[in-house]
Amino acid sequence: MFGDLFEEDFSFISNNHCGKGKKSKPRDSEPPAPRDFTNLSGIKNQGGTCYLNSLLQTLLFTPEFREALFSLGPEELGTLDDSSKPDAKVRIIPLQLQRLFAQLLLLDQQAASTTDLTESFGWNSNEEMRQHDVQELNRILFSALETSLVGTSGHDLINRLYHGIVVNQIVCKECKNISERQEDFLDLTVAVKGVAGLEEALWNMYVEEEYFENENLYRCGACDKLVEASKSAKLRKLPPFLTISLLRFNFDFEKCERYKETSCYTFPIQINLRPFCEQTEMDDSEYMYELFSVIIHKGGCYGGHYHVYIRDVDELGNWQLQEEEDRLIEDKALRDTENAKEVENPLAVLKGILSEEESKQIPVDQLGQKLLEKKGVSWNKKYRKQYGALRKYLQNHPQTFQFSPDENKVGLKEKHKLLFKSASQEQDFQRPPQKNDVHWNSEKKPTRLRDSSAGCHWFDLNDSKVQPIKEKDIEKQFQGKESAYMLFYRKSQLKRPPEARGNPRYQIPEHLLNEMNAANTELQKKRAECDSANHGIDLRLHLSSCYKFHNGALHPSLTWKENVVDLTIDRRKTLGDLRQSVFQKLESWEGDMILSIAKPLPAGLHLYQILDGDELTLDGIGLADGADIFVWNGKEVGGTKVMTGPDHEPVVINVLRLAEYNEGGKGQHFTESQHVFSCSTKLSDLRRALAPSGGIILKNGSGPDKEAKNWEVFLEGDMKETVKSVGLTDGCSVLILDSHDQSFVNVSSGNLTAFTYDISWLQVKNFCRTEDEEKHVKITATIETVMSDIKMKAIRELQLEEELANDSCLRPVSGNGKLLSPVPEDYTVKEAELKMGSLLGLCHGKAPTSTQLFLYFIVGSDQNTSPEMEIVVEETASVKECLNLMLEKSGLSGDNWHLRRIDWCYEAGEALSQENATLKELNVCRGDTLVITEGKLPPKGFLKIPIWWFKSSSHMKRGENTPDQVNGMTCKMDALQVSPAGDSPEYIHTDMDLCYAGSIEIAGEASLEDLKMQAMTLPCCQEQIVPLPSFLRAWTVDSKRPGKLLRNNKQQLNDYKLGARVEICIEPLQKEERLGPDELLLRVQMGIPGERDYYDSTDLVWDISKECTTWALRQRVASHYCLPVDKIEIAKYFPEKFEWLPISSWTQQISKRKRKKKQESLQSAPYHLKDGDIIGVKNLLLDDTKDFSTVRDDVGKEKQRQLALEKKKSRQAERLQDHVFSEEKLNIKHRKPEVALSINVGVFR
Repeated sequence: MFGDLFEEDFSFISNNHCGKGKKSKPRDSEPPAPRDFTNLSGIKNQGGTCYLNSLLQTLLFTPEFREALFSLGPEELGTLDDSSKPDAKVRIIPLQLQRLFAQLLLLDQQAASTTDLTESFGWNSNEEMRQHDVQELNRILFSALETSLVGTSGHDLINRLYHGIVVNQIVCKECKNISERQEDFLDLTVAVKGVAGLEEALWNMYVEEEYFENENLYRCGACDKLVEASKSAKLRKLPPFLTISLLRFNFDFEKCERYKETSCYTFPIQINLRPFCEQTEMDDSEYMYELFSVIIHKGGCYGGHYHVYIRDVDELGNWQLQEEEDRLIEDKALRDTENAKEVENPLAVLKGILSEEESKQIPVDQLGQKLLEKKGVSWNKKYRKQYGALRKYLQNHPQTFQFSPDENKVGLKEKHKLLFKSASQEQDFQRPPQKNDVHWNSEKKPTRLRDSSAGCHWFDLNDSKVQPIKEKDIEKQFQGKESAYMLFYRKSQLKRPPEARGNPRYQIPEHLLNEMNAANTELQKKRAECDSANHGIDLRLHLSSCYKFHNGALHPSLTWKENVVDLTIDRRKTLGDLRQSVFQKLESWEGDMILSIAKPLPAGLHLYQILDGDELTLDGIGLADGADIFVWNGKEVGGTKVMTGPDHEPVVINVLRLAEYNEGGKGQHFTESQHVFSCSTKLSDLRRALAPSGGIILKNGSGPDKEAKNWEVFLEGDMKETVKSVGLTDGCSVLILDSHDQSFVNVSSGNLTAFTYDISWLQVKNFCRTEDEEKHVKITATIETVMSDIKMKAIRELQLEEELANDSCLRPVSGNGKLLSPVPEDYTVKEAELKMGSLLGLCHGKAPTSTQLFLYFIVGSDQNTSPEMEIVVEETASVKECLNLMLEKSGLSGDNWHLRRIDWCYEAGEALSQENATLKELNVCRGDTLVITEGKLPPKGFLKIPIWWFKSSSHMKRGENTPDQVNGMTCKMDALQVSPAGDSPEYIHTDMDLCYAGSIEIAGEASLEDLKMQAMTLPCCQEQIVPLPSFLRAWTVDSKRPGKLLRNNKQQLNDYKLGARVEICIEPLQKEERLGPDELLLRVQMGIPGERDYYDSTDLVWDISKECTTWALRQRVASHYCLPVDKIEIAKYFPEKFEWLPISSWTQQISKRKRKKKQESLQSAPYHLKDGDIIGVKNLLLDDTKDFSTVRDDVGKEKQRQLALEKKKSRQAERLQDHVFSEEKLNIKHRKPEVALSINVGVFR
């Protein structure tokens, strides 16, 4: 991840010691988890697809829908293997739905994925992350299925199961004439606001009558006059499955915002629809419906979460809720009985808890928590007074409990575990299977816990999670932020065949059964492999014959790698098995074999406890993955006795002494050496070894920062302490002051009061271009070393002439090799803000003083044509004086120049307009880059505006090539462009050309007409015949394309708030134009029949003063092309995405008592219609395809996809490189604009 940080490779040495850590395993390589005790599968959420998951589970648990879908074979739908063939008509959506249903029924996994299904919908990752309305999805999915099944035996599947008819009748009170109109429905939408429940809502819709009387009369067709009448509606035809959508979301016209209706709204488990039907003479059973699914929405009107309550009609799952409650009641009664006892032996309780654990050992703190969960009372409250602390109690029973080497985990000794299991085996024989005991087999019926009435079990399916619930839990969803949103009823007459009960394989086609069987076999294989990998540990064996003991630790006689033997073993095996494996690995071993835990330390390899107890498991003794094992005879290595254990750990100590002299620095220099001592060594012995002639020993308490305030003196009373007790660890420093060194420092109160500094080094490279090649040298320095001393040392080390010191300077070198501004010679390393180890360049030229500025400058903003130059000026110099010096150095003359700062994207930015101000007053800093820009600065209050000549391809002949250059630079709009936010370039196509015409200076008080008049004087514009300014149209330039349209020729430029860096493009017109404030300018283009292309665009002016709705736009476009409104389709083009968004007139079904829903303006989401937008038009009389995209759009999308892929790869590489330094940033969620939901379906007619 971080590259080669170290030259040496110590990867073969474990980082996990003494039972710490586990082998990390990529999550993606692990197989999916098996089903839990319910034997039902959930569905993974792709980010925002909970609404889709809830609807799919409802369809799955509609057996008639599921079996009708399974009845369609490959001969009708095709196969997924043929989907890539160009001529094959494969109905992908029903095929993927079949496959998903088979996985949910038979595949042994906790949750299935809908990725393949959503890909068949044509959804991208953005669609999967965006949440939509489940009621809308229900209609669109049914429509997509109907289209996909055209020409098959399942063409009427949706209508057969869900289609119903509502009849609306108006009865004349005078002639009794009945006027009626039928409406088909797949779902009923009922009101929630102001209604107590479903029955009341249906009563209002299909029982109550609406009367036309008084001033509100009805014109009867038979009477041919206005008469009194009554209006009513009835259900004429009832479907087998009734879907009811609840109107939970409303609009508050006072607050002008949407809100969710959370009031109480009841609905029955069984409902009789006889009162709401037109025909009521049939048997009651014809009108009885039973609730079997409730889709629930949790949240508000702008977002939330969906899950679903479902009745398991075929009893495919295990419903265990009642048994669990009974067991909890029994456990509670048992706890009450146990709590009533005055005294209880805790040994049996702890043994019982540990014997139930899968892992051999658990943390002691976790054991206390499990005791609290099991007994309902903590250890401290129940046992501490009599038995003491929990850890102490465990340590007092070593014959029963066994600790890990670090004493953080505890477990049962193996013999006690076996005894406890055998004693409780008979009691647990009748225990219901727990979650980890379930073994799913798709060929067997799931085990039933109890018999009950068929299909009465309810489950809560919440994405991947499935859990049983009670029927009465549905009542909790009547009201609140988490409440019912869709209801699904089935006719009570619909009975399921006995062979379907509890049989998930019922009616599934043979090819899907074979596919699921093969997938289950593969899953079992992967789980077995994963189990083996999860329990396997890698050990590193170190052989005593390859080591020698010296300097307090074991060191290999060869290289580290050659002395290590790798061994992989299952952690569930015993220590005896490990010993046997080592014998087999080392066939030449003779004599006793002792295995000891080893740990690589900076001083070398050190041995800890000996592994003993061949009957114990490796997991039980706390042997972790990557542990180091030393194989020896237990006494000596190479004839030397080896001290083992934590009390004899070797410690590497840095020993510092004052240097004999200090050249040029302001602080002391040190000589440094490393020594190894046992942590049990007394300080008196350490002093004798390091300072035999006597002296003072000081310890650094702050690690690498050797500042005086952090040095502590070891007093005479400390000499009896050991290295470990005084806190000396690996890497700690001690300072030895001999008798002659003590005169340099002042020791009082046990601290070193004289100031010392950490010594390090800087790199210096020769850039003076002598006959010698460029060299690197390392110069020792402290943070207080002066830069002039470093320069002199570098000149000597590089063996250069001493005279060079008067005409040279030190300049930091950046990471990309650029020489930065010189460092003043009177600065220290700290004042120059240099990091130790930095690279400096020794260059010709004097370094600036502390009152001078070193600046870079370029002529123009293009570095390729103008190289970067350098200059040193006084910080008190004025901008004008600095400009003159720069012009003189660059060989330029004249007064038609000015200075600008350089912005963050390395282009000319803010101008230094105050010519008499000093550089210091304008905050120009050392190392800044300035740009010499041609042209004088405009006077105050004036705007300097670049003018572009804008010409649409509709004004040119079809097929005519645009000129390469027209008095300047031609900018093709399909060229590579950079987005305003500075993102990666995108290819944008449009039929427009921009030609740079020049720039003008104009006062902010001038009008738009004045700007047009001045633009007409530019050379490029003079070639065009423009009679008046009203024959010109002005746009702002946004990302090198027309942006905002500027109206009203008489309006001042300041009123437009154009900004200092605005650019304007001028478009010539064929006729005079005066656009009003309520007129929208659109560019419409008609599609070419039979081709994926369009005719040239034309301008369309649309008056939106009355309304800006879909219907009004369709009327305006139809009248423009002299076509019927219902024979055109229109769409808006988004050039930055190469996408067309159809402008549809479809409206949501609403209650008949509601007023017509006010249509939203096209200027709001999702269309955001504005001036200059391109509107595509399809003439349905000549072209019935509704695909608006062109071949250029396909090319553009592919380029965008490639750019996005490259950007993603570069981001991943940067993230990988900078991961250690990165910090997580807070993500602020912004509400995204609403986007219409759609499913793409092929044509099968």
